[in-house]
Amino acid sequence: MNDCGGREITARIHQSLADISAADWNACAGQTNPFVSYAFLSALEDSESVHRRQGWGPVHLTVEDDNGQVAGCAPLYMKSHSRGEYIFDYGWADAYERAGGQYYPKLLCAVPFTPATGERLLARPGPNQDAVLNQLIAALKGAAEQLDIATVNVNFANDDQWRRLTEAGFLHRTDQQFHWYNRGYGAFDDFLDDLSSRKRKTIRKERRTALENDIDIEFVSGSDLREEHWDAFYHFYMDTGGRKWGTPYLNRLFFSLIGERMADRILLMMCRRDGRYIAGALNFVGADCLYGRYWGCVEDHRFLHFETCYYRAIDYAIAHGLDRVEAGAQGPHKIARGYVPTLVHSAHYIRDAGFRRAVANYLEHERREVEQDAEHLAEHAPFRRGERSSLD
Repeated sequence: MNDCGGREITARIHQSLADISAADWNACAGQTNPFVSYAFLSALEDSESVHRRQGWGPVHLTVEDDNGQVAGCAPLYMKSHSRGEYIFDYGWADAYERAGGQYYPKLLCAVPFTPATGERLLARPGPNQDAVLNQLIAALKGAAEQLDIATVNVNFANDDQWRRLTEAGFLHRTDQQFHWYNRGYGAFDDFLDDLSSRKRKTIRKERRTALENDIDIEFVSGSDLREEHWDAFYHFYMDTGGRKWGTPYLNRLFFSLIGERMADRILLMMCRRDGRYIAGALNFVGADCLYGRYWGCVEDHRFLHFETCYYRAIDYAIAHGLDRVEAGAQGPHKIARGYVPTLVHSAHYIRDAGFRRAVANYLEHERREVEQDAEHLAEHAPFRRGERSSLD
């Protein structure tokens, strides 16, 4: 038992999300980010898209107060590999094991297969919230010690949490994505007005070209989502996944489960031609952000990807008053579409002092390179001179 804000706290590890009540988890997770919701994480486990057989062993963390109430929690996994994370540490693993260390298994505090920034340490609102967050950090470190694990990685942490983690001895790492920011636009044309004349013309041409072959794009959400939509979209997902990264991570059951459990937080954009679906994009709706996750198609049409994933996402964000669109990892081509370089953050606890020093030195240089690259890319943003073109 540990003291936390004048109250005792007990930390526990759970090998299944089913061992934690949805009400307790969601009371800590809140409603801002759909990916840390019980519905999303449980769909991953119940579909067995996440399972120890796939190298994702759930070891979720909770802390309870002296009344036995869950005061905080964190999505935590014991991993035997580094796939599906989008924060790449293969070089670290290889170096440590060549030096005689054992890098795997490792602990990962993150949302599987989801490179979207948000809270990773989830604390029930109240006067003890800060203390509970600190206790969760201590519990992460304690779990590594108890299980004799070399590293704990916290991926895509928001600004408050990566700073809190680094103050507690975690190493800070940065990467970049490309996000679109809503500057109070009333319509898509207002956004275009912020761009240079040449870029406005290019985007308008791309949007016209994307729909030239009598393609209609439907927005499907909530009670309108049906299994026929998921059947079509899963076909797109498997085709894209097979071509890009080999074996796709998610199975068909996962999509049915999220359709049942969180339909109001899903936006499926489906492209139809000649009476059949030919492409689609899956998005999740947060309190202030539209998160683009997966795209796939069975017919190639010029600029249809840009129209569906980027421009329609902007349309939706403007219409619903969302602050930004996060369109996933990588993709400098997004800059020409008004998406700007944005730093993303992770935090890493390394027990071995020598290994820690080596990684800290590497990260110091890497952070400078990432920031310089973001500044260079921002110079190519399509905004008129004087407009803000990068955010961190």
